Amino acid sequence: MKRKEFLKNVSRGGVLAAFGVGNYLKAATNSSAKTKMDVKQIGFNHITTMETKTATTVLHKAASRGKANHGWLNSHHSFSFANYYNPERMNFGVLRVLNDDVVSAGMGFGTHPHNNMEIISIPLEGDLEHKDSMGTSAVIRQGDIQVMSAGRGILHSEYNANKDKEVKFLQIWVMPNEKGVAPRYDQITLNLEDRKNKLQQVLSPNADDAGVWIHQNAWFNMTSLEEGKSLNYLLNDTANNGVYAFVIEGNVTINGQQLEKRDGFGLWDVENLEITANSDTELLLMEVPMNIE
Repeated sequence: MKRKEFLKNVSRGGVLAAFGVGNYLKAATNSSAKTKMDVKQIGFNHITTMETKTATTVLHKAASRGKANHGWLNSHHSFSFANYYNPERMNFGVLRVLNDDVVSAGMGFGTHPHNNMEIISIPLEGDLEHKDSMGTSAVIRQGDIQVMSAGRGILHSEYNANKDKEVKFLQIWVMPNEKGVAPRYDQITLNLEDRKNKLQQVLSPNADDAGVWIHQNAWFNMTSLEEGKSLNYLLNDTANNGVYAFVIEGNVTINGQQLEKRDGFGLWDVENLEITANSDTELLLMEVPMNIE
């Protein structure tokens, strides 16, 4: 896809910048006291400039992300979210939200609605409790991955299940390729050994494939790569997809670009990614369609 077409798609994604965000952040509550906070307190305007673009790549340095620190919630936004708005950071193809969240002990997001969005949570540390209007009550922790297809509408809440330590997790929103579907929830526990110095698929479009599945032609992979080790990632759909790489920990080089902890790097019009760890590295690769339909 040409650069001009990509920027057009980014602009189209801009109308979705506030999609469900106000509702998502409407109630931040203590799980015991149920103390509500004003939605206006969640996030703030922080237009960033530390971004590098070429014809087929975009680099988002960790320090360039939007920031929202409210004591109970410390969040970094790779793309525009809530009161953080940057017209150059609306989405990467159908990847709409990548939030790096830290929630204080016993705190969390009260019940709020979503619709027509695929929402993926990847816990990095601690325990995250989920409840929803389908009757689901579950806890996810490091090594798990959770998916919720909001479809025609769902209510849910998320809390730190612990009273004595933080919970850290990535929350990712992907625009679906089908709207109005029946809401659903799923979570699985992954074998962390299966990603040591190799790619572990954690999400795909196929219910019978490895990992969880979503209503989109997307594939997510994770790896724990030791210093000096290399991998090659082949895209599943080179004609339509790009890859957004997010460095959870470490220092890595992808197709000649050096990346550090919490950097994001998007590539499109490529067939493969050549990955080399410059230190012990935890890496998330998100292959997604670049066209928003």
